[in-house]
Amino acid sequence: MRKKSSTPHRGFRVADQIQRDLTELIARELKDPRVGLVTINAVEVTPDYAHAKVYFSLLTGDPQEAADGLNAAAGFLRNGLFKRLQIHTVPTLHFLFDRTIERASDMNALIAKAVASRSKDAD
Repeated sequence: MRKKSSTPHRGFRVADQIQRDLTELIARELKDPRVGLVTINAVEVTPDYAHAKVYFSLLTGDPQEAADGLNAAAGFLRNGLFKRLQIHTVPTLHFLFDRTIERASDMNALIAKAVASRSKDAD
């Protein structure tokens, strides 16, 4: 029988702390010009804390360049997390561009277009 974890939501807390710390590290210490105004949307940590998928969005700039810059700086950022986090294993970071906001914007534009054409038909 497997022992139940004494801290059932520890993975979520660790992911949340990584998200907050990465936001601060990227804003204050990362000097890569490819990385513009980045927002960390979510962090998913594997159960063994070996890897973390970091989903980000971008206010301006090229998403691929930003992802390349963030992934190139992953070791530097991981080292910064190691100094801040109180856990034995700091995960390897994998940065992925999150298209959720982009898709929501496209969906809103389609809805607005449909509503506008419906109101023209009603007139």
